[in-house]
Amino acid sequence: MRLRAVLFDMDGTLLDTAPDFIAVVQAMRAARGLAPVSEQQVRDVVSGGARAMVLSAFEVDPLSAEFEELLLEFLARYQENCAVHSHLYDGMAELLDEIERANLIWGVVTNKPLRFAEPIMHQLGLASRSAVLICPDHVTKSKPDPEPMLLACSQLDLDPSAVLFVGDDLRDIESGRAAGSRTAAVRYGYIHPEDNPGNWGADVVVDHPLELRQVLDRALCSC
Repeated sequence: MRLRAVLFDMDGTLLDTAPDFIAVVQAMRAARGLAPVSEQQVRDVVSGGARAMVLSAFEVDPLSAEFEELLLEFLARYQENCAVHSHLYDGMAELLDEIERANLIWGVVTNKPLRFAEPIMHQLGLASRSAVLICPDHVTKSKPDPEPMLLACSQLDLDPSAVLFVGDDLRDIESGRAAGSRTAAVRYGYIHPEDNPGNWGADVVVDHPLELRQVLDRALCSC
């Protein structure tokens, strides 16, 4: 079936949101008189979520009350500063322009809670351009379950086979594949040092957003 839409994971695929996570972590450490941590140390665990990032920055027992306090502070600080430094990846603005010129639909399917994802999309001027935004708030099961992808396709009134899902985590590829969509894994996102996108079973793997141009060209001509 001819490609009709491209759906993106948010963190590490469409957007580099790590700078805001890093800023929150460094502010929390500074407030406690601690030296900054390596930015890469945080980037390496972004895909693991808030809990992983807090544990990367503080030597604390994950079962302790102290950890829960740090986690709540992290989330509160991020709520106030989630769209300060985040930005489209290099080449992504051009890719989105080309997708729109090709009369394709694009949107976002993310495991990021709506209270964070929505302000970021608005702040970056993407909310009015994105045809759909699916967050855990909208489903009973998040990625890697296919439910978020199936909901997005339903809202767009598209067969999943006419959709390409792009992501930087195995969960993205598993979700897209289970939904019946085509999948593209990216190497430029928040990939754990011991992980390899080439092993996820995606239809294609790219190193840069603009490499998706060729993927789209082939899909549009059904080559």
